[in-house]
Amino acid sequence: MWRTPLLWAMMAALGVSAAAEEPSSSAGSATRFDGSTIAGTEIDATVTRLMKAAEVTGVGIAIFDQGKIAYLKAYGFRDKDKGLPLTVDSVMYAASFSKVAFAYMTMELVGEGVLDLDTPVYQYLPKPLPEYPNYADLANDSRYKRITARMLLSHTSGFANFRWVEDDRKLRIHFEPGSRFAYSGEGIDLLQLVVETITKKPLDELMQERVFQPLGMTRTSMIWQAQFESDHAVGYDDYGRSLGAQKRKRADAAGSMVTTIGDFARFMQAVMDGRLLRGKTREQMFSPQVPILSKHEFPTLIDETTDENKAIRLSYGLAWGLYWTPYGKAFFKEGHDTGWRNYTVCLDRQKTGITIMTNSGNGEGIFKDLLETLLKDTFTPIEWEGYMPYDKLPPRQPLTHHQRVSVDTRVLDRYVGRYPIPPNIVLVIRREGDHLSVQESVQGNDEAKQDLLPETETQFFSTAADDVYRFETDREGHPTAVVLHTDGKDITIERMK
Repeated sequence: MWRTPLLWAMMAALGVSAAAEEPSSSAGSATRFDGSTIAGTEIDATVTRLMKAAEVTGVGIAIFDQGKIAYLKAYGFRDKDKGLPLTVDSVMYAASFSKVAFAYMTMELVGEGVLDLDTPVYQYLPKPLPEYPNYADLANDSRYKRITARMLLSHTSGFANFRWVEDDRKLRIHFEPGSRFAYSGEGIDLLQLVVETITKKPLDELMQERVFQPLGMTRTSMIWQAQFESDHAVGYDDYGRSLGAQKRKRADAAGSMVTTIGDFARFMQAVMDGRLLRGKTREQMFSPQVPILSKHEFPTLIDETTDENKAIRLSYGLAWGLYWTPYGKAFFKEGHDTGWRNYTVCLDRQKTGITIMTNSGNGEGIFKDLLETLLKDTFTPIEWEGYMPYDKLPPRQPLTHHQRVSVDTRVLDRYVGRYPIPPNIVLVIRREGDHLSVQESVQGNDEAKQDLLPETETQFFSTAADDVYRFETDREGHPTAVVLHTDGKDITIERMK
């Protein structure tokens, strides 16, 4: 249905979220895992009740029935401060939904014989892996030669989630590749290097050509586009503070994708149908590669195990988590970053499922209730996922009170500069009039800026987090480092000379 600009404006003014071309109506209904139906009015009532109780800013919901989009709607705000409603076309940060989109493209290459799942990936590169700067840390560990695309997609490479969680921030292999599950963004990034090398194309171009354009995902990209400025969401932390939008400049297979609930619903339809994939590649993607015995998904390298999920045969396929229900196999994926919480799960045979996207740090607190009420899904391993229901969470700690003071702008100018955190994170400090700002840049991708307000001449507090920044200076008053106090820890970051 075509909508004129005037109609769009009227709907936004009324706080109504526009529908995409697929069926979407609060008066409709959807089929749940057990075959029962739920009316659109009950969906609306459930979502709005939970959002209010858990203080969730915005939620996009897509419910699938026999591979069709039976229900598609957005609730709440894309920008609470400006009073802008979230729509099904609002661009949201996909976080680790990026991984399954990338994996889908990768499986196309597998189906075409361009990439073999069991060939060690270093063999696809023109020079030894440790000769690439990002992988120099592996020079003395020959186990990298055993790592295959199958291991990278099934998160069994042995890498930590990201190297910056290591005490020395260096990349290492923690266990025999292929021997156990440990979720790893580093593994996906290595596969990105391999795929870009063998195709001789950058990731964003590959994704547009092979996934987004063929599936009609016109508001999805691995990097930020100017066209998204007119309708995009900003993220909010669990206190409701704005964190800004994610506007990545560099494509990252592990987590740079932005999309809409409408576009990602189209992707999920394709996944359910195996569209774009050849032969048995879809079957391979959803075949168990490794059983999951860990007590929790995160932290990724903990040794604690459990038998609690054996009954549902919790395992990992190629980029997708798997478990079994009385109604058959289900596949799932989560997306998690500060201010953004996403989840999708579908029954493989029935093609029934749901996608949930939120722009709130409190989003995961409503996942259990949404799954159980909207889908009758009582099988998702909530504890393993770490999805603590909102009404079971401990009380939030009160925010620390900071007293802002006035600091001479000449002093502020001294602190301006770049403060690197090896191997590839840089904190960029700028002066913004009478205060400072900090922006985190990871391999060229810039996070949203945070204002830093002075409480002493050397100490500043963030307006979007509980972080405190204290500048260290030499005898002449020139800054030598900044000490970041975050999560109860002090991290000293030297200033780039």
